[in-house]
Amino acid sequence: MSERRRIGPIVAVAIIVLLGGFITVLAVAAGRSTETADSPLIMKPAPAVVSTTYDGDTFDLSRRRGSWVVLNFFNSTCVPCKREHPELVKFVEAQQADGTLGVELFTVVNDDDEDAVRKFFAENGGDWPIVRDDDSQISVAFGVAKVPETWIISPTGVVVERFTGQVTAEILGATLEMMSGGAA
Repeated sequence: MSERRRIGPIVAVAIIVLLGGFITVLAVAAGRSTETADSPLIMKPAPAVVSTTYDGDTFDLSRRRGSWVVLNFFNSTCVPCKREHPELVKFVEAQQADGTLGVELFTVVNDDDEDAVRKFFAENGGDWPIVRDDDSQISVAFGVAKVPETWIISPTGVVVERFTGQVTAEILGATLEMMSGGAA
């Protein structure tokens, strides 16, 4: 009986320590919303992408050569996408103010209502092109796991980075500056 009395507190302390460790891991994981992710596309030519924008223009990724291209995969019902959007607005404003890098941002929308997306952009800003991905071919070609995902394509048409989760204006700006050799 006395042996059970000694083991009980030890088991209780062990459970508390394990729970505390689990909560710490969850808290740290929740704070890390932006991560780069490996992909077989990294350092390879970007997939051929041809679609239309919400404005009715043709979007052909191969015709973007000469510019850095940022593709942001988005859905208007995605909470992390909503939290990320002000950062994308801030990024575009910084790029327009600087203008040295030649960066073009495109939002790629899959499985969403066009009116909802237009309303979201009207209410939250963002005057960059929105690309349709109605048949999911763009998402599949890039291997998008879940939104938001952001891809950077070099002026030579090579995929150089993939971010999973929310990105910030600072992370995008710093990544592009580093990859362009500090031209920003």
